Amino acid sequence: MKNIRNFCIIAHIDHGKSTLADRLLQVTHTVSDRDLQAQTLDNMDIERERGITIKSHAIQMDYIQDGEKYILNLIDTPGHVDFSYEVSRSIAACEGALLIVDATQGIQAQTISNLYLALENDLEIIPVLNKMDLPSANPEEVKDQIVDMIGCRREDILEASGKTGLGVDKVLEAIVERVPAPVGDPDAPLQAMIFDSVFNSFRGIIAYYRIKHGVIRKGQKVKFINTGKEYHADEIGILRLKQEQRETVSAGDVGYIISGIKTAKEVKVGDTITSVENPCKVAVKGFEDVKPMVFAGIYPVDNDDYEDLRESIEKLQLNDASLTFEPESSMALGFGFRCGFLGMLHMEIIQERLEREFNMTVITTVPNVSYNATDKKGVKMVLRNPSDFPDPSKLDFVEEPYIHAQIITKSEYIGSIMGLCIEKRGVLKNQVYLTTDRVEMNFEIPLAEIVFDFYDRLKSISRGYASFDYTPIGYQTSDLVKLDILLNGEQVDALSALIHRNNAYHFGKKICEKLRELIPRQQFDIAIQAAIGAKIISRENVKAMRKDVTAKCYGGDISRKRKLLEKQKKGKKKMRQVGNVEIPQEAFLAVLKLND
Repeated sequence: MKNIRNFCIIAHIDHGKSTLADRLLQVTHTVSDRDLQAQTLDNMDIERERGITIKSHAIQMDYIQDGEKYILNLIDTPGHVDFSYEVSRSIAACEGALLIVDATQGIQAQTISNLYLALENDLEIIPVLNKMDLPSANPEEVKDQIVDMIGCRREDILEASGKTGLGVDKVLEAIVERVPAPVGDPDAPLQAMIFDSVFNSFRGIIAYYRIKHGVIRKGQKVKFINTGKEYHADEIGILRLKQEQRETVSAGDVGYIISGIKTAKEVKVGDTITSVENPCKVAVKGFEDVKPMVFAGIYPVDNDDYEDLRESIEKLQLNDASLTFEPESSMALGFGFRCGFLGMLHMEIIQERLEREFNMTVITTVPNVSYNATDKKGVKMVLRNPSDFPDPSKLDFVEEPYIHAQIITKSEYIGSIMGLCIEKRGVLKNQVYLTTDRVEMNFEIPLAEIVFDFYDRLKSISRGYASFDYTPIGYQTSDLVKLDILLNGEQVDALSALIHRNNAYHFGKKICEKLRELIPRQQFDIAIQAAIGAKIISRENVKAMRKDVTAKCYGGDISRKRKLLEKQKKGKKKMRQVGNVEIPQEAFLAVLKLND
């Protein structure tokens, strides 16, 4: 065990984590030059196309230093704030972390959030300045920032370049010297924590774990403490580029187990594996429960695909434990699921993965949060969906969830960020200067206001610098109304939203204008209306496609033309009663991007 090192790589998005991981794999000859490609560990097409890491990836490397052989277990983590749950799970399985900072950009938003996560778990932090080969690198200034933030010595900061391989050998030496070996007793009862799981259509569910104490043997009977289910360890092993089988995996190591589990509900990330004959007394303290920020309905385009969609989401949930879902139904879209996501990018990625990996074409509704309502008789209800909103005349009050938001940014962006938060009904609580040009601002904001486009706008006005973290602080009474969208007098419940009265008029007008552009013209006029209760607050019309019916009537009495036009009018009226308006998928998505 003294020669095992478990470490992860944490950084802000685009600071070169995956590129540096490629160099580590290359230097330790874990991956042959033939198999090596850019972002070797990113095995999803979406990750390669977008150049971002979505899943954390574990891999084992062998490294020889001073004639001694060391086993290095590396976990490469995502950098985007929407995937911070992946990072928290990786950190729980490690003793050390490489903190990568871009020498051209300095310490940025997610660097700080991920660093705090690592420090809470008592990880040994090794700061690495990446992209030193670039002419715009500014190492001295960035080193000052790192020393200010971590309180380390300047000489502890390593200089490297993931692109050219500069300083990678120093990084490996630092991992061996500075990261502590795992602590655990191989003779104690088996205690292993599941930090990830994937679905394989041939082998069932494969769980990845980190062993805290004890040894797991092939063919042994094991028990998952959380679910209480028992299984045979059909195959165990370690994670190289491909899985490698082993007879035993012991304390301090990271490995995988295949035990023929078919149903997704039986594996919970954060669960503890122990042996049936000699179980451990306590479960490993997992990581905190995930807090979904955004709720949206996901519906199959064809209602016959409902069960397939359920299976697809369950399999996806194995791979991404931060996704939560429950069944719901809608008048306009039939049966579907209400899903909880960590943010808008997370929602977009899940939708794209459903389409790519499971061939499911889905419709996503307007995202929202859950509210508490109390009627005049004192009965409380939870509203997760705008269609649950009761008659306003029977309501006493509605409460919406509030959060305590912590934003860390450069001092030059204070004004624009404050403007954004106040526009989103936020209240500034306090403001602290961390260094001469970095500020921490604390706001209380309704959760519903940050669901839509808050992240994107915060990132753009602060040039990607502001970091955003939040904690729920309970519910507060609010003046909320249900905004309905009507097409030719018929309500489209998938476009309904619960919204603050002050924002309703502006929001309703914007939606109507957007829908007018997107709904294709029919043979009859289409009225698009936004309504609060019985009161119409905005209206747009999609004009009918017209045919010149009087073109053949030249000369003669005017009554001939009138007769033709009357006949046409009756036909249009009948068509409007019978015809229904198909809403294109873009219309549901456009509502999410109203401010673009």
